[in-house]
Amino acid sequence: MSPSDIPAYMAHVGVAARAASSTMAAASSAAKNAALRVLARRLREAGPALQADNALDLQAARAAGLAEPMVDRLKLTPQVLDTVAEGCEQIAAMPDPIGEITGVKRQPSGISVGQMRVPLGVFGMIYESRPNVTIEAASLAIKSGNACILRGGSEALHSNLALWKLVQAALVEAGLPADAVQLVETTDRAAVGRLIAMPEYVDVIIPRGGKGLIERISAEARVPVIKHLDGNCHVYVDAEVDIEQALVVTDNAKTQKYSPCNAAESLLVHERQAAAFLPRIGAIFAAKGVEMRGCPASLAILASVPGAKLVPATEADWAEEYLAPIISVKVVASLDEAIAHINRHGSHHTDAILTTHHPSAMRFLREVDSASVMVNASTRFADGFEYGLGAEIGISTDKFHARGPVGLEGLTSMKWIVLGQGETRR
Repeated sequence: MSPSDIPAYMAHVGVAARAASSTMAAASSAAKNAALRVLARRLREAGPALQADNALDLQAARAAGLAEPMVDRLKLTPQVLDTVAEGCEQIAAMPDPIGEITGVKRQPSGISVGQMRVPLGVFGMIYESRPNVTIEAASLAIKSGNACILRGGSEALHSNLALWKLVQAALVEAGLPADAVQLVETTDRAAVGRLIAMPEYVDVIIPRGGKGLIERISAEARVPVIKHLDGNCHVYVDAEVDIEQALVVTDNAKTQKYSPCNAAESLLVHERQAAAFLPRIGAIFAAKGVEMRGCPASLAILASVPGAKLVPATEADWAEEYLAPIISVKVVASLDEAIAHINRHGSHHTDAILTTHHPSAMRFLREVDSASVMVNASTRFADGFEYGLGAEIGISTDKFHARGPVGLEGLTSMKWIVLGQGETRR
């Protein structure tokens, strides 16, 4: 089917995905694991050929004037390929969630009622830049017994096509349908519009990319969307705190890497610790070129830090996701003020409290309305791999159907099962 006729092409893809999803839902763990191990092997064997295809994307990206950091995200280096191959093997080694029965309880009528974990069916994923996401999404789809339709960014088309062919070959070698993983072979944006409006074929959409992409998908989709728009993650330094530990954790949360959605963008400091903590963290940030956009109280304290880049914060700064060496800083009078500030200005992604006071830690865990809430740990841990999920297909700040890093279980649902011995209702 030619992708030039977008409606017909996407309908063909949808029909094939729905048919494959039935086979995948019934597939054995052995077959799914075999496909993942074969895929890992093929990824390693195809290294030089994949890098040749990848070179076409890199050349086109540079010719189009793409910034070098964005070009870097496109690269399929030997290290990247080995990492995704290892990821396939790790997912193969994980327990299969499909078919798991939990919570069975006998009822007074005699029936036993429980729940069984089942695949969602077909998910569509729309993502930008990184071609390794093609393998991450495919491997999670295979293990969770789903079919998926992938639409990568136009800047990685050659790389994605080459990776997808390896996935389909691995599926066939393991006796599973090649159409369980499909890649949209056109860069025409109309294909995205069709993909997110096919509830008869697609059960959920997962966008992974910039805020503009996710806002568009969320506004136009006719099927459920698992998403997060941005990551304005907070670190709150409490009135009672181990300052040495807080310095290390705050520094890591902000500067270990600036671009991920789980990097800290806002720092709140209790007024009892501000004079002791802010000059020291300010010196660390100044040495690394981090700009601090502060409230009047924080700026007055930070003014003594040599070389500090200080800017008065605006109201917009409290809600900003910088993805850059910039952080907003505010002195707060209480834990109550910190929690209220986070729930008002945060993005419900990841927020951390640094404290030695157990009641404050427990209140923070209960009352901060975010997908991940942490005590004495860097926000950079908000990641499927770090949470022991093996891998993640994205992070959700929604409350239905998944929240936080979405791994294998996030690609499943539960159905009720009833076990009886001829009981009838009276």
